Amino acid sequence: MEPQIEALHENGYVVVPRLVPPQALSRLNEIARAQLRARAAPLELEVDLRYPGAPKSRDDAGGATVRRLLDAYTRDPVFAEWARSPEVRVWTESYFGEGVLMSRAHHNCLMTKHPRYGSLTGWHRDIRYWSFEREDLISVWFALGEETVDNGALWLVPGSHRMTFGAERFDEAKFFRADHEGNGEIIRTAVSPRLAPGDAIFFHCNTLHSAGKNLSDAVKFSLVYTYHGRSNAPRAGTRSASRPEVEL
Repeated sequence: MEPQIEALHENGYVVVPRLVPPQALSRLNEIARAQLRARAAPLELEVDLRYPGAPKSRDDAGGATVRRLLDAYTRDPVFAEWARSPEVRVWTESYFGEGVLMSRAHHNCLMTKHPRYGSLTGWHRDIRYWSFEREDLISVWFALGEETVDNGALWLVPGSHRMTFGAERFDEAKFFRADHEGNGEIIRTAVSPRLAPGDAIFFHCNTLHSAGKNLSDAVKFSLVYTYHGRSNAPRAGTRSASRPEVEL
């Protein structure tokens, strides 16, 4: 574990292979597909985000395509079990060096990326809309199936969590501007780790990342949660403090 934590500190992300064992993975996939079929609120549609490639309106082809099934923690006990699993607790406690809380206000979702209508996500840092005493949070991305460039896997810029950028490097929605001089050189260093089913990727809230479109013929499922150390509290009155947190 120590080399993996060192890699996270150095690169801003690390892949932890086979974190979810096969039997648990099978159950998570079963629940994920059932949740998508049920389309129970709260959820977020591709058309709501208006990312490049998303349908323009709910009346267009693909206008009902789901992007995220929100509040995964309360959707099913198995989702909640993995959010606070011993595997995640030991790993995150080792990283933060203290007790850990899971945010229910950020991520805490089942990500789906559909063929044709699964839009691409621009370069960004997750911390852009979060508000904590320190910019030190970790997200855990569970791959419920294989994730590759062809089906919209994550791209990440190694070491970008330690870089400092002025506000002019981002657009009004706080996406990292591909048209800004100097940004392109940074983006060209990005990598897209291939994830096998059951792998997890841990990444820092300041790591620049993006995701492409799903060019395959199958929906991609990922379960994503965000964690922070007990001493790093969300700021009162912000969205980050709007929901009770989960103690691991």
